[in-house]
Amino acid sequence: MQAIIYRDYGSADVLQLSDVTRPSPGDNQVMIKVYVTALNAADWRLMNGKPLPLRFVTGLFKPKQSILGTDIAGVIEAVGRNVRQFKVGDAVTGNIWGSGASGLGQYICVPEHMLVLKPANVSFEQAAATPMAAVTALQGLRQGQIAAGQQVLIYGASGGAGTFAVQLAKHFGATVTAVASAAKHELMRSLGADQVLDYAKDDFAKSGQLYDLILGVNGYRSIFDYKRSLAPKGRYVMVGGDMAQIFQALALGKLLSIGSTKRLSNVTAKTNQADLAEIGHLLSTGAIKAVIDRSYPLAEAPAAMRYLQAGHAKGKILINLHAEQALEQHV
Repeated sequence: MQAIIYRDYGSADVLQLSDVTRPSPGDNQVMIKVYVTALNAADWRLMNGKPLPLRFVTGLFKPKQSILGTDIAGVIEAVGRNVRQFKVGDAVTGNIWGSGASGLGQYICVPEHMLVLKPANVSFEQAAATPMAAVTALQGLRQGQIAAGQQVLIYGASGGAGTFAVQLAKHFGATVTAVASAAKHELMRSLGADQVLDYAKDDFAKSGQLYDLILGVNGYRSIFDYKRSLAPKGRYVMVGGDMAQIFQALALGKLLSIGSTKRLSNVTAKTNQADLAEIGHLLSTGAIKAVIDRSYPLAEAPAAMRYLQAGHAKGKILINLHAEQALEQHV
């Protein structure tokens, strides 16, 4: 089978299309023919090996795992003898982070608990685009105690998790302000944002508007700006961003919450079947949709990674590994 591999840390130039051995499922695993994989910011961070402390987990000098990709959709081709939830021919999707398998290979073997059935009326592309980004947005909003009638700010709203956060916040009945570049304002409104701010011109921290919940999805603003813009008993949740934003949330969030009715925290999303199933239901009913910027064939994964790393994508970037079959099986 073919896969995109990398043997050293670096830019997208380290990614190479190679022939590798097709895996066989263990007793509690299923083998999936991967139709579509979605790229995430985690993929290019793993590829770069940065921040450097990450290498204590991924490999100090060289990556321990040579294939990237966590979000997948495909069809089960074989099952281990202890598998009970799925059968050969089932269309499935999931976030396979931590499984030892990676989505930029045409076939993978993963434990069944990492997967859910793909809804019949949802395409493989839509299904692959959701596991990490949508679940991260869902869990971030839950941690922020999202409720109907709230004023919610989504900072960095045009990326993968941000586009889901806007839709989910509206689904939960909030009034949503999205912060994105001017070129993406039409997209934000199409997803349901009630107000759209241009991060280059409009400073939410100086507007006087207070928010019940702020989700920091991407880009950088000081944690002090976020706290100042929270309503009494408001909550700020960091779900992504650059290293400065991550450090501030981890190091200062709890400290700045002491003696205050405002709460500042970060969320580390943990994918589970219940949340994946909930997202699948919302996709199938049309309550939310994955915003897909563009798709690439497997051989062009390095170009896809460069585009992702440039930071200008509107939504998700996909890799098609078996594009023709994915289209044939789309209902």
